Amino acid sequence: MVYITGDTHGEFDRFRSKQMRVVKPGDTLIICGDFGFLWDDSRREQQTLKKLSALPYQICFLDGCHENYDMLERCPTEDRFGAPVHRVGRNIVHLMRGQIYTIEENTYFTFGGGHSQDFEYRMELDSWWRQERPTKQEIQTAIDHLEARGNKVDYILTHEPPASLKDCLGVDVGERLEVHTFFEDIVKACIYRKWFFGKCHLNKYVPVKFYAVFDAVLPVTIKNTELRKYGV
Repeated sequence: MVYITGDTHGEFDRFRSKQMRVVKPGDTLIICGDFGFLWDDSRREQQTLKKLSALPYQICFLDGCHENYDMLERCPTEDRFGAPVHRVGRNIVHLMRGQIYTIEENTYFTFGGGHSQDFEYRMELDSWWRQERPTKQEIQTAIDHLEARGNKVDYILTHEPPASLKDCLGVDVGERLEVHTFFEDIVKACIYRKWFFGKCHLNKYVPVKFYAVFDAVLPVTIKNTELRKYGV
């Protein structure tokens, strides 16, 4: 089974939470950005990554606005699920922007990154990295991959939400980026079952296909009649 959750921000307690108990050995957990366990390369962080690597399920994550991109880009690249990933640990991989992966016979389009609304209070290369903002080339790569699939995938996973959901979510998505326009194009042009995203720190279903996730852990096949069971 594949499960989806939101920003973990380097907090190992999230993996001890009641919500996480649904993830069983052999399952796959996908985090929609702000993984946060690649941050300062401290001894404590290294020990925490070892604990994550000992978990009996697979952990995949999108990048968000709380990553040390220099550390992330130093991780070895390999092919997994039919596309390139960064391998972080034995069972931990980073799903790259604009790629399409096949996991348990379903296809997933992934696109991390975004905009830190507090970036002016952070220090570049210490607590903020320019690489968080998607580039035109990354967007073009994503367009090419989607077009090669006939603009059809099973699931879409992003860190930022489509900007048009702002009013429904009751949050400010922050500065408008080119990627927000790209996401609006996806909404119109692509065929998909569900779209999951992090960023907003809330668990909310937006009809008919959008799911904001934070600390909820949702099976990707969740039915809308089951949302309350999972805290959405």
